[in-house]
Amino acid sequence: MSSKVYYNSACPVCNAGIKEQRRRMETCGIKDIEWVDVHAQPEAVAEVDASLEQVRERLHVKRQDGRIDVGVDAFTQLWSQTPGQHWLASLFRLPVLRQLSHLAYDAFARRLYRWNRAKKHW
Repeated sequence: MSSKVYYNSACPVCNAGIKEQRRRMETCGIKDIEWVDVHAQPEAVAEVDASLEQVRERLHVKRQDGRIDVGVDAFTQLWSQTPGQHWLASLFRLPVLRQLSHLAYDAFARRLYRWNRAKKHW
């Protein structure tokens, strides 16, 4: 496996985004990524040294070399591997945009997490 993606299928927004990214990658022939649903496999969070709640709130990607990307950096890592999305990875790695996207993602992830908890999705 080149990477492992840790996501939460109990969040409808997260699940839809992951399904689309996975479809896009598999359509391009990328099949060496393991997709780990922490809702179905909560014990898997130990592999990224995070709590279940942290992984429920933010996407985590564990690279082949063991490095772990979280949030925007996790998306950037996936985009960098996906034909047709390399430009997104490059764009979101620009210093100012990287900082702004971290702030936006973190705020959105926090609100989405709270919404999911209020809706009792887990």
